[in-house]
Amino acid sequence: MPSILIADDHPFSLMGTKVFVESLGYRVVDCCSNGITALNLIKLHLPDIAILDINMPGLSGLEVLQQVASVRLPTRVILLTMHREKSIFEKANQYGVYGYLLKEFAQDELEDCLKKVNRGGQYLSPNLQSELVQDRANVKEGLENLSFAERKVLALIAEHKTSKQIAELLFIAEKTVEHHRANIIQKLNLPKEKNSLLVWATANYNK
Repeated sequence: MPSILIADDHPFSLMGTKVFVESLGYRVVDCCSNGITALNLIKLHLPDIAILDINMPGLSGLEVLQQVASVRLPTRVILLTMHREKSIFEKANQYGVYGYLLKEFAQDELEDCLKKVNRGGQYLSPNLQSELVQDRANVKEGLENLSFAERKVLALIAEHKTSKQIAELLFIAEKTVEHHRANIIQKLNLPKEKNSLLVWATANYNK
C-alpha cells in the first residue's frame, strides 16, 4: 500500500487521521506537528502521499506544498483546510495540490480522496465546490475595509514578519500589532486558527 506522511499541529486531529488512514490499510511512515519538520520528513521518506494541515507553525501546508513542487519531489500533497476562499485554493492548485479537503468533512471524504490521489487524480471536496465563496472582487472589497495601519501590518505579514518584527519596523507596540491582527482576521472573516492570516496574506496580498 502507498506510504503516507501526516502533519497537523492539533494532536487529536493528527492521531485521529493516523488511526483512520491506517485502518484503511495505508502505511503511515511518520507524523509531525509543524511545517518545517513536515518538509524535512517528506525529503527524508519521499512518501507517496502527504496529508498536511494548511495552518501550521513554521511553514504552512501551502508553503510546504510550494517547496515540494519547486524541487519536484514525487510526493502527492493533500491539504486539509478551514479556508473556503477561492483564491487560496487557486494558489494551492497552482502549486499542484492533489487533494483539497475541508477539515470538518475530512473524515467523510478522506477515503475517497486517498483512492483518487493514489491513482494520480485530483480530489476537491464536494462540499467545497459550492462554497468557494471569495473571488478576486471579494478580496479587493475585503482589503478596502482595512484601515491604513492594518494594511501596513498585513503587507508585513505577507512578508512573513513576526509581530515583534512588525512592531519594530512600524515603531509601535507589539500589543498594537496583535490588536491589528485580530481586527484584520475579524474584518476578513478568517478562521481563528494559527497562521490563517498568514495563509490568506500569502495567497492574496500584493504589495
